[in-house]
Amino acid sequence: MAIKSRTDYRRFRIKKRIRKIVQGTPDRPRMTVFRSSKEIYVQLIDDLSGKTLVAASSLEKGLVAQKGTKTETAKMVGKVVAEKAREAGIQEVVFDRNGYLYHGRVKSLAEAAREGGLKF
Repeated sequence: MAIKSRTDYRRFRIKKRIRKIVQGTPDRPRMTVFRSSKEIYVQLIDDLSGKTLVAASSLEKGLVAQKGTKTETAKMVGKVVAEKAREAGIQEVVFDRNGYLYHGRVKSLAEAAREGGLKF
C-alpha cells in the first residue's frame, strides 16, 4: 500500500495497532469514524460477517441544511448514529477512532453518541 504523506503513514500505523485489538461482533459492533477535511462519517460494523449495520454522515439530508462548525456537525452526526443504532436494537459498541486522535471532531462525535444512549 502506497501511503502518500508522513501523517497518513502515522495514522495507518496507529490504525493497524488499534485494529489488532478492536473487533466488532453482532452483539457489540465496531463504531468506526472517518474524518475528511470537510465531512465526517461513522459506521457500525459487524466484523464477523463483514457487514455495515448502521451508517451516518454529515452529508445526510437533515444535517446538510444546518449550519455550524465542523465540531458541531460531528456532534449532530453522533446523535443521529445513536438514534439509528437504537432503532436497530444496538445498545453497546466498541469505539474505533481509526487512527485519529481522540480530540476535536472525533471526541465530540463520541460524546454525542454516548449522550444518545450508546455504551462504549
